[in-house]
Amino acid sequence: MMQAMSAPGVLMSYKSIIVNLAVDADPAPIVKLGATLAERFGAHLIGLAAADVPPLVSTGEGLVYEGEVMQIQRTEIEKRLAALHGEFERLVPTSLSNEWMQQVCSPTRLLGAAARQADLIVTGPDEGENVFRAVDIGSLVLGIGRPVLVAASNCELMLANTVLVAWKDTREARRAIADALPFLSKAKDVIVATIDSEHDDVRNSLADVAVYLEHHGIMARTEILSGEPEGERLTAFARSIHADLIVSGAYGHSRLREWAFGGMTRTLVQESGINRLMSY
Repeated sequence: MMQAMSAPGVLMSYKSIIVNLAVDADPAPIVKLGATLAERFGAHLIGLAAADVPPLVSTGEGLVYEGEVMQIQRTEIEKRLAALHGEFERLVPTSLSNEWMQQVCSPTRLLGAAARQADLIVTGPDEGENVFRAVDIGSLVLGIGRPVLVAASNCELMLANTVLVAWKDTREARRAIADALPFLSKAKDVIVATIDSEHDDVRNSLADVAVYLEHHGIMARTEILSGEPEGERLTAFARSIHADLIVSGAYGHSRLREWAFGGMTRTLVQESGINRLMSY
């Protein structure tokens, strides 16, 4: 009898996890979350932190940041990165395989380069628009080629017992489900939901996803949510079923359209009360 094989590129476990420590946030929750996930999946944990010095900028008086000022800023960043390294070493169990990575540069850029070493990227919620000190989650998801787990605020432990899969028949959603299989396979309850009031074949689409998951030993139930396909509708449903993780593809439309007119991805990026795993 021929043995069934997993589809190419399908993750059945995460063996290397990067956890991003934001320079302006308390590192404890995200480090503890990363460590518990690494222990759960038997993964190597990479702690990462970065921030950059803003470039020379002209002022209204024609002045620019002087080299001395930039050096002071760089020194402050290096001290903060060293402190985060110390916290990472203090909080991660010595029994856990781990390493540290830091650099004075854009955190989004460093994560993009480091992603080739990892199966999963873990970062905190959206922390503002300072791209020199905080990750641009939208750009990260679009360019990194890895699933990104955006943790809820101050989340230290994610059991992912109840997982909501936001389904839309797109490449991004299919990729997200494949990327989330390690979480889905350990969940107690998996709900695949779509918001659709116009297409007659949506039930067939959901049924196909349920069969795909069943082939991986995951029994999922399906839901069709009424209303407009808005992120708020999805997050409200997630709360109603007490989901602790939402799995979603990112940017079914262009990113420009998402951010100009609103969209599912924009809502999920801004949501800070629920863990979200996004792929593109």
